[in-house]
Parts: sequence; structure tokens; C-alpha cells
Amino acid sequence: MFADRAKIFIKSGKGGDGHVSFRRELYVPAGGPDGGDGGRGGDIIFEVDPGLNTLTDFRHIRKYVAKNGEEGGKRRCHGASADDLVIRVPEGTVIKDFESGKVIADMSGENRREVILRGGKGGLGNMHFATPTMQAPKYAQPGQDGAELWVLLELKVIADVGLVGFPNVGKSTLLSRVSNAHPKIANYHFTTLDPHLGVVDLGEGAGFVMADIPGLIEGASQGVGLGHDFLRHIERCRVLIHVVDAAGTEGRDPVADIRAIHAELEAYSPELLTRPMVIAANKMDAVYADGENPAELLKKTFEPEGIRVFPISAVTGKGVKELLYAVFELLRTMDREPIVFEKEFHVEYAGDRNLSYTVSRDDDGSYVVEGPRIEKMLGYTNLESEKGFQFFQNFLKENGILKDLEDAGIQEGDTVRMYGLSFDYYK
Repeated sequence: MFADRAKIFIKSGKGGDGHVSFRRELYVPAGGPDGGDGGRGGDIIFEVDPGLNTLTDFRHIRKYVAKNGEEGGKRRCHGASADDLVIRVPEGTVIKDFESGKVIADMSGENRREVILRGGKGGLGNMHFATPTMQAPKYAQPGQDGAELWVLLELKVIADVGLVGFPNVGKSTLLSRVSNAHPKIANYHFTTLDPHLGVVDLGEGAGFVMADIPGLIEGASQGVGLGHDFLRHIERCRVLIHVVDAAGTEGRDPVADIRAIHAELEAYSPELLTRPMVIAANKMDAVYADGENPAELLKKTFEPEGIRVFPISAVTGKGVKELLYAVFELLRTMDREPIVFEKEFHVEYAGDRNLSYTVSRDDDGSYVVEGPRIEKMLGYTNLESEKGFQFFQNFLKENGILKDLEDAGIQEGDTVRMYGLSFDYYK
């Protein structure tokens, strides 16, 4: 079964924690710190696999978590970094942030491999915190957390030309005649439920890729039927061929059908109507001699609007060559690079954020300081050690927290509370 949409959870690995240890050797009673650094967490990487053409695998596995880095060891041993987790997707897959719908990456064109979530950095061991005045630091840095995200994968076919139109107008028949594609063809609505690609070879190196976009219906832009699923695949096509049943074999008005499809394209994305378009007036073999020629009526209606009309018969092949060469000439005037969606969403990492905190005054007159990095610092700093407490004071000073307390009016002897701990302020 063709699958072109999937929601999955991805998470990069956490960095390994730095280690706290001291040299212990014979005749060296007070060796210095030798705690090693933690290893880096695994990245989440998306890579194009040319052997894939659907997102079916993601229906069965929806959670992808990279491994964490190892903790640092004694004797300056560095913890092992975790292997990256590589997720393979078909070309044309667009990766979006699920919450905002913004594009994180488009795995198309030259973009074959991209790191979507970086693994956390390993924490520094206590050997890095030794100074002339603090020769035996009893703390190490924890590893940086990995990042996590719910993402939406959307597969948008990569084709030069897209066939659009109502169901049962002959799009699949046309594709099977002019290319190497063999879609199933039958005389009932929505016989094509999956997009099909075919390579049109015009000889002497000329040709293009054509996609049979499943039949649209009125209301498709609002999601009626499978509207959104079908319209998604038109977005990369550089030229559109609107196939219409010119003979009206099912009693439909071809002019009204074209207007209706144009309305759906515009409602979904107004940019689609700026793409070059031609009309393939199909089923001319079923037109009777008496009465006005429907192809001429279509030409009178749409060619003044800049849309050329080609009468064809996908069954007999009449007029098809003229249509294909006209489309090829249109493509020659355009940029042949595939349409690639620009990056709109940037993943935010814990280590990239500025220190965020709040300074407030409690009812009892004490000052309260809160913030995620402050809480983490308290978690791995040994405040019972004089050197550890000095390390934490330097952290508060270097990040401007002490200055903010002074600006808030703190006086000597006032109480400062941080996550259950209380301190008396002295300048």
C-alpha cells in the first residue's frame, strides 16, 4: 500500500556525564583530579534511500531514539560516544515540525543526508575544574540533554509535469501510453489512489518525468475525499496538464470541470495557478461529427487566458505527440532544478539557549531565583564544599544574577531562595 504521510517521534541521545575521581597511586597520597569527559550522544540523521518510494515502514515503527553517550571514567578516560541513528526515507520526503507545520528539511535535490537532531555534548570531568586555588574539585559537568521532537513526514512526488483533472478523464491511460508507467486502469471513479510516475522519452536526450495525480473532486482543498493527500503531490510539478473529458461521456461540462479544478488548486495554494498549464482535451475519438467541436469551444474559452488547448485521444494516440512536444518546450524555458522547500524551522538545543531565569520577591520579603540552568547547576555542585560554593557564586556573578538581585533592591542579610535552598546575601 502506498503511504505518503507519517507522524513519528525522534530523540537524539544525551551526552554522557563527566566523572569525578582522583589519582590513587602508590606513594602519591594526594593525587590530583583525573575524572574523564562523557561521550557525545547519538545524532538523529535522515538519509535518502533510492530503493524506497513510500513511507510504509513508518506505520509500524513510530519512535526513533538515539543512544546516550557513556559516562567518563577514571584516569582521564573519555566515555564512548554513541552511534548516530540513521533514518532512511524516499527522495522527496519533507520533514516538518508537527506542532507548527514548518519545514525542518526537504530531502530532495542535492540534499541526500541531513542531521535533524544533534546529540547532547558530553560533560567535562572534574580534571577540567582544577585551579591553583581549587586543586581537588569534587564536581563534574553533566552531559547535555538530547533534543526530542514529533515530526510529520510528507512524501511529495518529484516530477516535471503533473496530470490533473477529475476522476475517469483518462489521465492513467495517457500516462501509460506516453511513458514506461503501467497504472491500473478501469472505468470507475478513483481507480487511481496512488500517484504514478513515468518517464516520457522524446528521443535524442529529450524527455521529462510525468506524474499521474489521482483524480480530484470539488471540495478537495478542504480535505473532501482524499483531497489534501492528492494536492500535496502537485506542489513540486513545474508544468500542469489539465486532462478533461472533452466528449462529455458522463454528461459533464468540460468547461465547468476545468473551472472547478482551477478553484480547488487556488484554494489549496494560489501559487499553483501561476505554474504554466495546458489543457489536454481527451476522448476526442468519442466525439460525434454533428454539433460544435468541444475542442474549439475550449480553445475559445481558455486560449485568450494564455492556456493552450490540445485535442487528443489517449486511446488512439492522436494528438498526443503535439501535446508532449509543447510541454517539453515549456519546460526548456524553465529552471530544471527540482522545487525544494526552504527550511522554516530551527531546532533549539539546551546548550544553545541563553540563561533564562526569574528574580521575584516573596511575601516574607525573601528573594526567589528560578531557572532551568540554575536548577541543574545546583544538582551537580557540592555546596558543602567551600570550593564548590565558590564555584556556584562565580556562576551567579558571571551570568548577571547577582546584579539583577541588586537592581531588585536586595540588601545585606536578606534571604535568597533557590529550589529549596536558602542563602543569606552578603556583598
